[in-house]
Order: sequence, then C-alpha cells, then structure tokens
Amino acid sequence: MNPRIYVRLRKQLHTLRIRAGLTQVELAARLRIDQSNLSKIERGERNLDTLAYVDWCRACGVEPTDALQQLLDLDV
Repeated sequence: MNPRIYVRLRKQLHTLRIRAGLTQVELAARLRIDQSNLSKIERGERNLDTLAYVDWCRACGVEPTDALQQLLDLDV
C-alpha cells in the first residue's frame, strides 16, 4: 500500500474535524474516546480501524462513503 495515503488520511481526518467546527475535545466526546487518543490518530501515532473511520465521518456530519471516495480519488 502506498504510504502517502496514510498521510492524506490523517489530513482528511483533521480537515473533517475543522470543517465541522469541532475541537479535538468535542469530537473525542462524540466518539467516546480520550482527546489524547484522537490527537494521536491525527498525528499518525495511532491507527484507526474502518468502523472508527465511519464514526469519525458521521460525527463530523460527513457521509463516510463520500469521504472515502474523495480519499481514494486522490490516490489515482
């Protein structure tokens, strides 16, 4: 797998949160995780599984399939 996609994924997650107008604390509360874990995900120090990605997108008001399609389209 192309390691650049992981960099883009982290950027996407951060952008989704910012566009939703959420702080790390607010998004972490919606996801029921610690803010420190959310920060580690955004910095690439912790991985995110598929279901957590779906939850992250929905918590930011974004359709997960749209976000994933956008991420994958960038890899072309």
